Formats: sequence, C-alpha cells, structure tokens
Amino acid sequence: MEVDLSWIGKATEPFVVEIEKGAIRVFAEAIGDTDPLSFDESLARSRGYMGLVAPLTFPASFRPPRRQPWLAGLDEGRILAGEQYFRYARRVVAGDVLDCRLCLLRVEEKSGRSGTMQLLVQEMQATDRSGALVVSNGRVVVYRSAGKLGAR
Repeated sequence: MEVDLSWIGKATEPFVVEIEKGAIRVFAEAIGDTDPLSFDESLARSRGYMGLVAPLTFPASFRPPRRQPWLAGLDEGRILAGEQYFRYARRVVAGDVLDCRLCLLRVEEKSGRSGTMQLLVQEMQATDRSGALVVSNGRVVVYRSAGKLGAR
C-alpha cells in the first residue's frame, strides 16, 4: 500500500492551541452539550476551574497547521475517520495555552469486504506551559485500498 511506514514513531512539529471561551461555547452548542460548566464562567470558577470547561471531545478540534507528513500524497477520497479516544490528566479550560504534537504510533493492515485497508494509529499529546500533560487524543485514520472502491 502507499503509506510511508518510515513515519512510524515520528511526530509533527509542535503547534500551539490557545483555548478561548467563545470556541468552547460554540463547540458545546454544536455537539448539543448542555453542561453549564461550558457556558457559565462564574459556575466554573466556583467549582475550582480557571475558566469555562471544554467538552470532553473538544480536543478533536485541535489541528496542526499543516497536514501530517505521513498523509502527504495519499488519495483523500480513500481516507476515513476511525475510532477516537481521549485520556485526561485534567480538563481543558478557557485560557489554556497548549503545546501539541501528533505522532504516528503504528500502521496496521486489515482485510475487509471492500479490500485491504491500513489503519494509521495516531496520538496527539497536549501539554500546558509547564510541560504537564493535559490530554492525549488517539485517532485512527482508515486508508482504503484503491482496488474495490465503490464495490458493494
């Protein structure tokens, strides 16, 4: 297949994500999350947070400024989103400035009804300015073979 396996174990250049309260509110509204900690700053502060609390899936919106190098040159029509997970050391809050890196952990080959596919297992780690881990976001990208696209 076409994924360059030499990228396994390598990461993107670091990128910074500044967490804004407006972005938290918009994201929460978009996913239908009604947790008041994402909308009421006074309540969030009274519960010990430094600002509005982001929904648990919010790190899915963190994107590097450039496409991951291991995806370069791949046919975008053959790429699908797979599973995703989040592991928290602490919640993401408004005012956080997070340093993020996305790493290609491994590539697994699978066979399915429509042919072979590669599962690109990636993980983004976001650390705060002190270097402490805040959240890890694992993502699986499915890259389907060209052979049987459109087959049923």
